[in-house]
Amino acid sequence: MKTIARLLFLVTAVSVIWTSDITAATIPTPGRITMVDLGATSCIPCKMMAPILKELEVEYKDKAVVTFVDVGLNATEGKRFGVRAIPTQIFFDKEGKEVFRHVGFMEKQAIIDQLERMLKEQ
Repeated sequence: MKTIARLLFLVTAVSVIWTSDITAATIPTPGRITMVDLGATSCIPCKMMAPILKELEVEYKDKAVVTFVDVGLNATEGKRFGVRAIPTQIFFDKEGKEVFRHVGFMEKQAIIDQLERMLKEQ
């Protein structure tokens, strides 16, 4: 049983949906609007959001930070951000203040709308 559990843990660790060049410690990113999606590799809505987040990371690379944190592998980060259900998306302004939070699958256009609202307000 322990061998199966270890194998499952290893498979989960290797199959991370998406990683970013920023670390959870730099979220929110100082001086930049930041959107973080907190989820897990075993979460179906999280898997559905992964390609959306990758697209937005590229589309907004010069305007905002878009990233993913796997709270299944980093439970401390889930506690740090007060995550009660996944996926949870949190939007931070340039000063690092949380300005919006959404729980559950979030469509690409809804993320774009929130980011654009925040960019206009800066």
